Amino acid sequence: MGTSTAIGRVNQTRRDLLKSAVALSATTLLSRPALAQAWSPSRNIRVVVPFPAGATTDMLARLFAQRMTETLGQTVLVENVGGAGGALGADQVAKAPPDGHTLLFHNITFTTTTTTLQLAGRARHDIEQDFEPISVGAYVPFWFLTPPSVPANDLKEFVAYAKSAKDLNFGSTGPGSIMNLMGEVLKRDAGIQMVHVPFRGAAPLVTEMLAGRIQFGGDQLSSSLQHVRSGALKAMAVATASNAMPNVPTARQLGFPNMELQGWNGFLAPKGTPAPAITRLQQEISTASKHPDVQKRMTEVGAEPSGSTSAEMRDMLHDQIAKVRPMVADLKLTIE
Repeated sequence: MGTSTAIGRVNQTRRDLLKSAVALSATTLLSRPALAQAWSPSRNIRVVVPFPAGATTDMLARLFAQRMTETLGQTVLVENVGGAGGALGADQVAKAPPDGHTLLFHNITFTTTTTTLQLAGRARHDIEQDFEPISVGAYVPFWFLTPPSVPANDLKEFVAYAKSAKDLNFGSTGPGSIMNLMGEVLKRDAGIQMVHVPFRGAAPLVTEMLAGRIQFGGDQLSSSLQHVRSGALKAMAVATASNAMPNVPTARQLGFPNMELQGWNGFLAPKGTPAPAITRLQQEISTASKHPDVQKRMTEVGAEPSGSTSAEMRDMLHDQIAKVRPMVADLKLTIE
């Protein structure tokens, strides 16, 4: 009887230990996402958009800020800090305290302007060394446009026309911008002549194209989608395939592979921002990108929701910089 009781106690102890081990294992597994969520903002979050209010990047930043305010428990404020092709606003973020409360929302032009300034020895920051990628909020295809007065229906036809035309102007959203680079790439690769006319943002560029004073230009699809759909402007090509305009050929399909660059709008933080903050912010951006209202608005303007991981954004930026840098060097782009 005594022996039987002792054996029973041993078995009970074993069962208790097993239950404890299972409980501990479950707690550990459950705590992993909890640890990723451990960081929470202690005050308002400032999102710097390095362009004027009202443009595509500004609109997308505010779309995300609204949703993130609802889920983070702190107000997410968008501040427009324009100048130097976006370099001024980016530099403010690069030098901000790396605590998750100051973010940059930039686009594809970040790679061209920064590279241009670096090659000129005037850059105050480096994308890969001074920033932590958080997430691509949306991919927004870049495209090339003409007014209806230009007798061409695609990029190949435009090049044929440009070979004999005189006094052609191509417009961009500013020196060192993606359209500045793409215009110069087209001149080089196609052997045509155009004069670069930089503007302060997409709005004045589109206005001058609508008036017919700029014969070739381009920007993110969202800034001019309505004008192409109405026939007020013509799409010559998209840099990468667009779900919003599937019938517009890509530059590569028309024989201009060097003009293939993925348009993006995404969040970055100062280098050294704690990993838990990056993780939490990425999760909130991803959640916002899946919200029905956000997806509906993006579809309306030709943007494609993303919410990518930090690693995916880092790889994308690395590859894009590697492609842009030799082109900027060869073409000797400058920012005054």
